[in-house]
Amino acid sequence: MQRALEDETYPMGTWLSIGHPAVAEVSASSDVDFVLIDTEHTTISLETVENMTRAVDASESPTDTIVRVPWNDPVRLKRVLDIGVDGVMVPMIDSAAEARELVDAIRYPPEGSRGIASGRATEYGDQFTEYVENANGSFTTIAQIESREGLQNVEEIAAVEGINALFVGPADLSGALGVFGEEEPPELADAMDRVIEAAATADVAVGTLTVDVADVEDRIDRGFDFLIVGKDTTYLSNAHRESRTVYDQAITNRRNRATQNQP
Repeated sequence: MQRALEDETYPMGTWLSIGHPAVAEVSASSDVDFVLIDTEHTTISLETVENMTRAVDASESPTDTIVRVPWNDPVRLKRVLDIGVDGVMVPMIDSAAEARELVDAIRYPPEGSRGIASGRATEYGDQFTEYVENANGSFTTIAQIESREGLQNVEEIAAVEGINALFVGPADLSGALGVFGEEEPPELADAMDRVIEAAATADVAVGTLTVDVADVEDRIDRGFDFLIVGKDTTYLSNAHRESRTVYDQAITNRRNRATQNQP
């Protein structure tokens, strides 16, 4: 994903909150550039993240795995990276200092403080030295902007070396601005524009989530460099509702025909 962001090829991802490798495998096989495994607002464990990552890697598609961790926690971050994922997304980055803490946590000494150990990322030790020597700077590192403080400091956050992308968290940011649940509120639009401008000035990418494909063109035209389009649970819900509508209409049509054919 990092190369796609650098090459400005508009990578598209999908959001995974169902903790099962089959969901990850199907998603990775469906022509998406990356999957985002959410461990902030789900019960997905690290062991499940590892199995979902294996499923993505086993697919024929060159799909990357990004994991959203619950917090800017160096312990959690190193354990996720040891799995061998392609990047991390970290919520509620509110200052440049927090962004620097994030970068420090995912880099090995002397550039950072990540603990050194073998694991899946090092092919269980077979590529231990090579991995440690080349890991720094190889992950897509995404800082979420989703609070008033983060928005206020977005220019400084974007300028931190090692931050590859910003991500507008639309739900939390709209809540922080007091406009959650409103349809296209101008306050959120203005906030998005500020984050987009800050990212452009710092020459880093910027993305967001949309669960409605009707919003994709607007988000691209607005200036976002990558999007997460849709969520696994939303896709399921929408498909079931659509099926129910078609089914009920078929029953109605059959009953209407039966009524019309009565003498």
